Amino acid sequence: MALTREEFDILSSLAANEAGVPAASPVIEGLRSLGLVAGTTITELGRKALQPYRVENAVIMAAGLSSRFVPISYWRPKGLTSVHGEVLIERQIRQLHEVGITNITVVVGYRADEFAYLAEKYGVRLVKNDLYAERNNNWTLWLVRDQLRNTYICSSDDYFVSNPFETYVYHAYYSAVYMDGPTDEWCLGVDKDDRITSVTVGGKDAWSMLGHVYFDRAFSNSFVRILGDVVSDPSYEERHADELWEAIYARNLDSLSMDMRRYPKGEVLEFDSVDDLVEFDPQFLASVDCPALDNIVAVLGCDRTQIHDFRPIKNGLTNLTFHFAVGADEYVYRHPGIGTEKFINRTAETDADTVAHQLGIDRTFIYEDAEKGWKISHFVPNARNVDPFNDVEVSRAMSLARTFHESGACIDASFDFYKDGLGYESLLKDHGAIDIPGYEELREKVTRLNDYCTADEGFSACFCHNDYLPLNFLIGEDGAMSVIDWEFAGMGDPGNDTATFIICSQYDEDQANAAIDAYFGRAATPVERRHFWARVVLGGWCWYVWALEKEAEGAGVGEWLGIYKSYAVTYVDKVLSWYEKNDILAA
Repeated sequence: MALTREEFDILSSLAANEAGVPAASPVIEGLRSLGLVAGTTITELGRKALQPYRVENAVIMAAGLSSRFVPISYWRPKGLTSVHGEVLIERQIRQLHEVGITNITVVVGYRADEFAYLAEKYGVRLVKNDLYAERNNNWTLWLVRDQLRNTYICSSDDYFVSNPFETYVYHAYYSAVYMDGPTDEWCLGVDKDDRITSVTVGGKDAWSMLGHVYFDRAFSNSFVRILGDVVSDPSYEERHADELWEAIYARNLDSLSMDMRRYPKGEVLEFDSVDDLVEFDPQFLASVDCPALDNIVAVLGCDRTQIHDFRPIKNGLTNLTFHFAVGADEYVYRHPGIGTEKFINRTAETDADTVAHQLGIDRTFIYEDAEKGWKISHFVPNARNVDPFNDVEVSRAMSLARTFHESGACIDASFDFYKDGLGYESLLKDHGAIDIPGYEELREKVTRLNDYCTADEGFSACFCHNDYLPLNFLIGEDGAMSVIDWEFAGMGDPGNDTATFIICSQYDEDQANAAIDAYFGRAATPVERRHFWARVVLGGWCWYVWALEKEAEGAGVGEWLGIYKSYAVTYVDKVLSWYEKNDILAA
């Protein structure tokens, strides 16, 4: 039988032996007349009436990277972090067990193996989300759609001061906490019965989504149907892969009935950053196992408790980086990305960093571990990158390249677009044959062009950055320019840096020629122009093969693969003709 909200509240309170149930009221008298209550005790018939409202299971989402929780999340999943001596996800599991919910599914992804012990220790079921880096939590719920019934949906990194879970729940709900002032959180509008009627991202003085969620059967059935339509959409990858399930819910409020469950401030906690957690647990930094913190202490001579203001910095194609501060001084910690050891010679990078710092080219560098690849640099507040469409800044960048090319600096490493491209190709072939239409034809042309280019006289190997793109420049408020990220540095062709700048700025032919002229500080000679254009083609091919290998490793670089390829494919025939037909003067 269906219960009213008042009937449910009384029966569920009696079932839990909670105090405060009125001995006499019209509602309890009605329950007595139906045989659901005897005196102030719930009957077996009353317990049977509660069964449709019994929570059947819980799903804990633990697949994500938690990129904002740097640096801890680089070494362990956020849900396995200990707070006041208790592991976050274990605390949730214990709280669920306390109310009789033992059917628990944990969806894992990032560092999935580290959650394996939970199956034996708590009897949870583990489901692996192999696409955790490419898709958001809507995919996590799709993977466990068969588990969605009367179900708690939890995040592994939530912390509940008091146990929020119940054996019986009347209706689907999303927990919420009141936010004073402006907030970027998801804000809820409700009707007089606290039914959610609107969801907006951001608001002011509002109740905001925070913490656990409860799906009842009706909600689960409707949501799985709607989610099925989303994941079967042919444009899913472009339109929906990065969506939160909450965004799908927000678009379908008319079909998905859910209440707002209010909680006092401080009862439901999400630690978005390490600083947030330290505020709640001041001993956290002193006790957590984190190599990055040990490295910072060793290099800067500070105490762990002095380190603060952790936040991720937009990551590049090869590494993960975060900001931190010690006192008023700000720094950047660079953590090597997965698989970079196949591409990067960290000893050579350390040597290049040292030389660049000595030359005044990189003013940010402090220390790099040549074996493990982690690095500490000064943070440049309010820095910006070079604008590749500002002629003055481009001229400055090209002149700077020429400065370190002609510095006489030397390190024990080399970089060659063609040879290194072949190295990336060898790694790519470890994944299987390169079955890409036109690849072998392009490779043959690139090989011919490389032979011509290396035979050019007057372009001796020099100290090169080799990844000389606008994003690797920092211009401070004082106008000082630093070139950072010397991972690919080595003795190479002087045309390498201009070529990479052209490719990564996505220049057209006229813009590329202007950059070449800026490098020489005058109009390039026909031989110089031909040679530097050959480096553009070879650079496009090299980075194209590098991107193919990254993609094969599961760490693709998105649209950049096509951009790199386009500079090889578009210009290889033209530049070959300049060598083979000697027609550059007519070009």
